[in-house]
Amino acid sequence: MARFLYLSGHGPVQDDKTLIIGRIGKELDAEQGKRAALQVGLTILSTIRTHIGKLDTIKRVIKLFGMVNCVPEFERHPYVINGCSELFAEVWGEENGIGVRSAVGFGSLPDNIPVEIEAIFELQ
Repeated sequence: MARFLYLSGHGPVQDDKTLIIGRIGKELDAEQGKRAALQVGLTILSTIRTHIGKLDTIKRVIKLFGMVNCVPEFERHPYVINGCSELFAEVWGEENGIGVRSAVGFGSLPDNIPVEIEAIFELQ
């Protein structure tokens, strides 16, 4: 069995399969961006369940790479990505749910989504 799970960029897919859209600092504020990052985290959990089965197959989060679609003046990228990081800490605990992380700003993301996150996990 593989030891690591690499997930490519996920966006904020809602329950009705639509995307949250908008640029942070323009159509969305930092709180809405954080909620979008939480939704990305939920989408990642759904991918794990769909392709691996149980969330307890994950031993720990190794790395998150968070991309924030924002205006040039926006400076709170880590705060936005906390939406996903805090969710993973709830799921796998502080010790295993928080890995290393990058949170960077982009001038645009596909379909004008506010947040895209890539993740690497270690498997049990």
